[in-house]
Amino acid sequence: MADEVSDSDELPATPTRFAKEQPAVWEAYSDLGEACSEAGPLDDETKRLVKLALAVGAQSEGAVHSHVRRGLDEGHSAAALEHVATLAVPTIGFPKAMAARSWISDLTE
Repeated sequence: MADEVSDSDELPATPTRFAKEQPAVWEAYSDLGEACSEAGPLDDETKRLVKLALAVGAQSEGAVHSHVRRGLDEGHSAAALEHVATLAVPTIGFPKAMAARSWISDLTE
């Protein structure tokens, strides 16, 4: 799963600057992400969709964009990624799910 970012230049400007200014913190954060990813039996495709769903639920536009971008790079269809927002409707509500869908479509349309 491509969540382990080895090159901070692959990141948007703010986390890139943070990674360069606080390399020890960035490394610990990256290590935590890798350990969490390896801690259970989920396959990479499922992990990506779960992480997108968590970003949708947290209403984090940046994280939604990140996981959609990575999902597309990993071969997920736009329809599969958009389905995550549809699944969110009964849990987080129609307006929040539609906001997430718009963030997903920023990268899929």
